[in-house]
Amino acid sequence: MRTAVIGGGPGGLYFAALAKQLAPQEEITLWEQSAPDESFGFGVVFSDETLDGIAQADPEVYRAMSAEFARWRDIDIRYAGARLTSGGHGFAALERRRLLAILRERCAALGVDLRFRTQAPPVAELSAGHDLVVAADGVRSATRQAYAGSFGPRLDERGCRYIWLATDRVFEAFTFIVLPTDFGVLQVHAYPYDDRRSTFIVELGEEAWRRSGFADQDRDLSVRRCEQLLAEHLRGHRLIAGDSSRWINFTTVRNARWHRGNIVLLGDAAHTAHFSIGSGTKLAMEDALALAACLHEQPSVAAALGAYEAERKPVVESTQRAAQASLEWFEGIGGYTAQPAPQFAFNLLTRSRRVTYGNLRERDPAFVAAVDSWFAATEDAATEDDVAEDDVATTSVPPMFRPYELCRTRLRNRIVVPPLATFTSVDGVPSAFEAAQFAAHALGGAGLVLAGMTAISPEGRATPGCPGLYTDEQERAWRRIVSAARLLPGTRLGLQLTHAGRRASTTAPGPDGIGAPLAATDGGWPALAASALPWDAQSPPPRAATRAELADIVRDFAAATARAERAGFDVLELQMGHGHLLSGFLSPLTNHRRDEYGGDLAGRLRFPLEVLAAVRAVWPAAKPLLVRISATDWAEGGTQAAQAVAICRALARGGADAVDVSTGEVVAHQRPQYGRSYQTPFADLIRNATGIPTIAVGAISGHDDANSIILAGRADLVAIGRAQLHDPLWTLHAAADQGYTGPGAPWPAPWLAGSRKPPGPRADRVPPRLQLLRAPADPVNRRWLPKAHADPHPHADPHPHADPHPHADPHPHDDAHADRSA
Repeated sequence: MRTAVIGGGPGGLYFAALAKQLAPQEEITLWEQSAPDESFGFGVVFSDETLDGIAQADPEVYRAMSAEFARWRDIDIRYAGARLTSGGHGFAALERRRLLAILRERCAALGVDLRFRTQAPPVAELSAGHDLVVAADGVRSATRQAYAGSFGPRLDERGCRYIWLATDRVFEAFTFIVLPTDFGVLQVHAYPYDDRRSTFIVELGEEAWRRSGFADQDRDLSVRRCEQLLAEHLRGHRLIAGDSSRWINFTTVRNARWHRGNIVLLGDAAHTAHFSIGSGTKLAMEDALALAACLHEQPSVAAALGAYEAERKPVVESTQRAAQASLEWFEGIGGYTAQPAPQFAFNLLTRSRRVTYGNLRERDPAFVAAVDSWFAATEDAATEDDVAEDDVATTSVPPMFRPYELCRTRLRNRIVVPPLATFTSVDGVPSAFEAAQFAAHALGGAGLVLAGMTAISPEGRATPGCPGLYTDEQERAWRRIVSAARLLPGTRLGLQLTHAGRRASTTAPGPDGIGAPLAATDGGWPALAASALPWDAQSPPPRAATRAELADIVRDFAAATARAERAGFDVLELQMGHGHLLSGFLSPLTNHRRDEYGGDLAGRLRFPLEVLAAVRAVWPAAKPLLVRISATDWAEGGTQAAQAVAICRALARGGADAVDVSTGEVVAHQRPQYGRSYQTPFADLIRNATGIPTIAVGAISGHDDANSIILAGRADLVAIGRAQLHDPLWTLHAAADQGYTGPGAPWPAPWLAGSRKPPGPRADRVPPRLQLLRAPADPVNRRWLPKAHADPHPHADPHPHADPHPHADPHPHDDAHADRSA
């Protein structure tokens, strides 16, 4: 077998070494146009997981790498005059140039034909003359470009500028520096990679970069300017530029397919992930290991390439989702610079949603305890005196079980059960199943339980099975349901009101969440909308509402609101998202009107604000009024984040007390970016841009995520939907899992015997001691303090012990916190 490798970076070299090791008789040739000692970048970082793989796959390479690692466990966040430290993370780094030398030496020892300073032959020629062509030719891959039609590349250039530098200051930990300036927020990602230098990446938003003057400066002047701006943190040390150091925008590379015939992409040619979450070198070397293994395991090259892509693509896509969340967090970092230092640090550490409240608590209990303490003190200051006797003053309460005051209404915890439709009503009268579900969720411990989607008129129902609140019979039924759900005192009960608009008159939705149009012969009725635009090609067009009909709808909303108050609900929510009538007015994709209710955003807001005003006039001022919106349509030309912020500001001025932030379902051709808690960034954006309280919704199913969202300040409340259908006692079980027994999650008295989690199999087994001497536990805090390097300015740090929340390293130069292995 003859294999051609294009590219002599870590991925290409490591693959060549592994493949030759597994099949010494095969011919492997590697082409690299640069010289052997040329290298882009400075240091590279590895996770313990990747290192375990390297140690197993090639112990010689691992031994050579580990002999030169800089190792540490801490992350320092320098923000608002404080240094905050979180430990227990685990990092290993070394100089990229040295890594390449180790891999070259290994390849040469194994007999790989290395051709440096040599341009690879055309890929078509290589493909014809070899059994396999591995394209490890980087982010600007010529191979990928040559066969773009087969690989289907998507290149997403992002909105921050960054420059990759080094410094001769040896940082003791992975260090984030956040520096607000008069031109914008400047941030630094820095980490040591040997006993002489650290990687030092400077990043700022595009507009800030232009306002700063960097756009008009050459590289050397930019580097000197960065030295001046960051002098406090460099402590007399210099910044060092490399051959590839220049201001660039990060590009996320994705490919629909990774192989074509006998050609396969590897590393940056196939994918990139933002540097704020990890190393492209790490991903490339993991690719190399998987590809070499698949070639060894599979009966043919074709089968091996298919197995490689099937194995690696989900791993990379998961990493890219986390990296996307991280890079977007840094792109919007200006929205967080008003946060107190403890919350900002926790927010930064959990930005990718891979690190969570519980995960961080396992790594560094003291850090999370300090943030909890700050959060408790903040919440105590905002809590009314009549709840001082509760456990709000203790720091052992998970954030989700802290009470929340919303418009003079106290919620005992931060968990919301959103409207969960049953489609079991008859003529708009809620069914026995609806009543049973509502009572079960009210008993399940959540602070707020919402019923819905409840129509304000017969034609406003989405399906014949949807409940309404437009008749006396319906009002009486809801009153009975609310009364029955008061079995657990303190649970707040709410109702969502809606007019389904063009999404009306459909069957109950199927597995895709979309109902089919309901024919008139099956009881269907004409739909009303902002504009006469059908949902999809199979749906009949709705009728564009006249001004008289809009006035009637305003009155219907007000009348249903009065009925909701008489029925005893504590909270009311208006549905202005998901393509329902009010949502149809807000989105430019569904509102093509030419009167005062269409056109620009002010026109599109006019009718929803008229409804809000009418409802606010009827609904008691002391009771919360929520609005649900779709913060993005997930479609080109639709509502985007900036418009969502403007909409929420208008809603707050109009009397909304909080926004329930959902997304999508406005148009049939949407393309949502699904994933765990994928809608939370929109709640985060709106909360921090407007100051209005928000509810985060969408694919949130674990208490760990709920705690993370609340403590980081991404939302004030968290809605648990599908997980609540799986387990109506979700909140109580979350309390049991976390060992919490306070007033934020009271069990109904008849169920107290079940409040402790039942023991599982072998729960009574006590393991015997099988170690003569127990290994000491790894220290949580570990700094990189190589003996060979003595900082010439050991006392120049202006904030060595700033802000004990959470938690400045109490012994910044104590040998017990340092790894001296290198």
